[in-house]
Parts: sequence; C-alpha cells; structure tokens
Amino acid sequence: MKTLIWLIVLLPGLVKAQSGSEILVLDLKVRKGSVSASNPVNATRHPGYDNQPHFHPQLPLLYFASFNEDGRSDIRAFNLKTKTTSNITTTAEREYSPTVTPDRQFLSCIIQRDNGAQDLGKYPIDGGEPQVLINNLTVGYHVWLDNSHVALFVLGEPQTLHYLQLPTRQDTILASGIGRSLHRIPGERALSFVWKKAENDWRIMRFDPEKNTVSEIAVTLPGREDLAWTADGKILMSDGTKLFFYDTRSTGKNWMEAGMPSTPELQGITRLAVNAKGDQLAVVVAE
Repeated sequence: MKTLIWLIVLLPGLVKAQSGSEILVLDLKVRKGSVSASNPVNATRHPGYDNQPHFHPQLPLLYFASFNEDGRSDIRAFNLKTKTTSNITTTAEREYSPTVTPDRQFLSCIIQRDNGAQDLGKYPIDGGEPQVLINNLTVGYHVWLDNSHVALFVLGEPQTLHYLQLPTRQDTILASGIGRSLHRIPGERALSFVWKKAENDWRIMRFDPEKNTVSEIAVTLPGREDLAWTADGKILMSDGTKLFFYDTRSTGKNWMEAGMPSTPELQGITRLAVNAKGDQLAVVVAE
C-alpha cells in the first residue's frame, strides 16, 4: 500500500474521443472462473458519436451521450425492454458521461460550454433544469462514492485525479497522469482509476478514502485504459476485439480471455459498462 504523496509526480495522460461509435449490449455470464458475453444487440443504430454507456442501477435503462444533428451531445436513454430510445436532455450545451447519482434522484454529467468550460452538473432523473455542482475545474469524467463525495478526472497538463467533498468543498489531488476510466469498486467504499506511470506501463489503482491510501490492483492490458467491474470483483477489459477478465479475488491473478462472439460489429471496442444485476454488458465499438 502506498501513500498519496507518492502518486503526485506522474506522467501526463492523453484523452481520446471517437468521432463515430455505437453501443452494443450483450448478455453476460459471470462464473467463479469464467466470463462470457453473447447475443450482441445494437442499442443505438445512429450515425456519429454514441458513447459513455451507463446502466440505471434498478430500471432497464441504458444512458449514453449522443451527438444530435447539430453536432452537440445530448443524454439519451435506451429502454432495454421496449427497445426504444428517448432524450433526457435537449439543450444548447453539450452533455457527456451520464451517471445516476447515489440517491438515484439525478443524472450527473459533464456540461461542456461554448467558452470551453466543462462543469459537473446534474439533471433531475425525470427531467428538469440542471444544477451546477462544480464550475471551477475543467472536468472530463467523474464517479460518485456517495452523495457527498465525488472523484474527478480534471483536464490539464497533466490530467489529475481530484477527490472532492461537496459539503465543505475540500479538494484533494490524488494523482496525475491518469486515464479516463473511474469506477466505484463494487461492495467497497473505494474507487479504481488507471495510472499511466509510463508510456508502456499503465496500472489499475485503488483509492481507499477511509485510510487515505492508494494501492495497486493490476497492470492493464497493453495500451488499454477502459474497464468495468463485476459484482464479484472481476475487472473486464478489451484489447479492441477480444474480452478479458482479471479476478481480484483469485490467487492466480492474471488476465484471462473471456468468451465473446467474433463478429465484424465487435471491432474497435473501447468503453465498457456492466449492469447492477451482472447479466448485461455494454460496449462501445467503432462505427
């Protein structure tokens, strides 16, 4: 286990966005020693950018960011039962990274403005005007630990990981040179992030806010930063075409290949998301 000071002197990362992407939803089976995904269904079927999938923790809804006809990103929701899509936002701003807040009353997201600002805000989950939570940082991505504590990927040279206590506005920089993938670790009050230690050395790290410590979990797949967690402590990543898993609760800890169809539509895989029940996997693919 390492202290936070050790992580302050890291190398810069690089944020990349896809100009054309789709989101596929697959059936997911997670067993003690295996993982498999099957039956891919295109949830977006929309030209241009569809990205950053996020499952509602209770309802059959998949939220995502999607470019409209004006090239601005709105938040949309795909109903996994009815197979219908609806807009959550239709604004003059650009919204990214939809995330259901821990109280399940709001969708938090990044609000990108024409002046270059990127604020963290939240919309009532049933619709309404947004509340701006953070407007003094250029926020790229975020993850909630609870209703009062949020971790932020903040753009800059280098990108930095901030841990913010909203009631007091206390802001702690945990690391720099990080990747875009931030996650609450299932079953823990802790989060994971990717530390880009060097050009060819990227590592998945764990931050424990109670002990105020950071420790290493695993080395990523080469050159990959997007991941998702299953409820039983497995990390899922893709090399772009295949799916792999790393079992953090296993004694023989290494990346294992998961079962997944080899089809043309499952190419250029980047971001991943797993639903709360653990039986569905959303992946972003190149269009």
